[in-house]
Amino acid sequence: MERMPNPILGPNKFKLGLFSANCDGGASLSTAPERWACEWDDVLKLSVMADEAGIDFILPVAKWRGLGGDADSWGRSFETLTHGAAIGVATKRIGLFSTVHVPLVTPAFVAKAIATIDHVTHGRAGLNIVCGWNQDEFSVHGVIIDPERRYDQGLEWFKIFTKLLEGGPLFDWDGEFYKLRGLTTNPLTVQRPRPPIMSAGFSPKGRDFASQTADLLFTSVSNVQRAPAIVKSVNDFAARYGRHIDVYTTCHIVCRSTRQEAEDFYYYYAEEMADKKSIAYIVEQKMATVGADTTRTERPDTNPEANFRKGGGKIHPGVFPGYYILVGTPDDVAEEMIEMSKAGLAGASICFVDFLQAMPYFIQEVLPRLERAGLREPEHPSARRTAMA
Repeated sequence: MERMPNPILGPNKFKLGLFSANCDGGASLSTAPERWACEWDDVLKLSVMADEAGIDFILPVAKWRGLGGDADSWGRSFETLTHGAAIGVATKRIGLFSTVHVPLVTPAFVAKAIATIDHVTHGRAGLNIVCGWNQDEFSVHGVIIDPERRYDQGLEWFKIFTKLLEGGPLFDWDGEFYKLRGLTTNPLTVQRPRPPIMSAGFSPKGRDFASQTADLLFTSVSNVQRAPAIVKSVNDFAARYGRHIDVYTTCHIVCRSTRQEAEDFYYYYAEEMADKKSIAYIVEQKMATVGADTTRTERPDTNPEANFRKGGGKIHPGVFPGYYILVGTPDDVAEEMIEMSKAGLAGASICFVDFLQAMPYFIQEVLPRLERAGLREPEHPSARRTAMA
């Protein structure tokens, strides 16, 4: 089979990916009955739909327990490495990230697993490296997070991982966090020297870690006004190492034929049906591992400038802190994505209250607008007809 380039490295100027569809609730902290149930057949159908429509990547969330509250969002989830391999068999061109927690999985295991997915998909694998933030999840495995040293461990982990993918003779590793013997992996990844690497972080330490390890950084950009300064900060960090990183954010989208209809549904699920116990839990856990280098004004959950949408719209609590909220008509959503691109963002992962209900309309109405704006390559019309079927 002829190998196509990983779409995350492809020609689309503003790249798009599905986010958190491997977890129930998606990115909604809501008790609304419309929330994503995360049934496997639906996850598979959604993935094939996104693949056929030309969406660039799928980004799953690695979770080991839920977020509590009345809905316990993310309490049901599919593990990301096996998810990547399974989705890879059913799709043809979409990029497939797997998310791994540094403290839980050894570099040798991930090198083997990512190489497996890369061969299964003929070069479409990607890796999302997470150093950890929720101690309750790591307690499931008997592991303690050190908020001040987690990125130091992550950097050593990354160096071992990339050395494994270089190939060559067996080697030993004597570091601060790892003492390993006889390291090797075979086969190597199809993509050389390695698949694309993603990191997610907002703090200065998180940006510095990404500057040394990642090809793209996902960070909190809750409105377009904040984007240029955040992109500049990331680029300044990367320049210290002679590198460049593409900056992405995560968008939660409510797109309807009228703006009022979209606003009404947003208010319903994110205000009236907000899972406030779950929201309080997330804030508590993030506060515990935020790290001494992150001031209150830099954190999206405590920065007043982060808590409004374009035009002064309020951000309701039933979405994750720091997410970019897009509410409106297809024109509204497309126009704001165009502004995001102009502000320096390379793309976004996207999520909906109910992926299968919302995704066909997004494909049919928003993607053509982005194509006409020059942000994405045209897709064959049959893909959109399939999505609407």
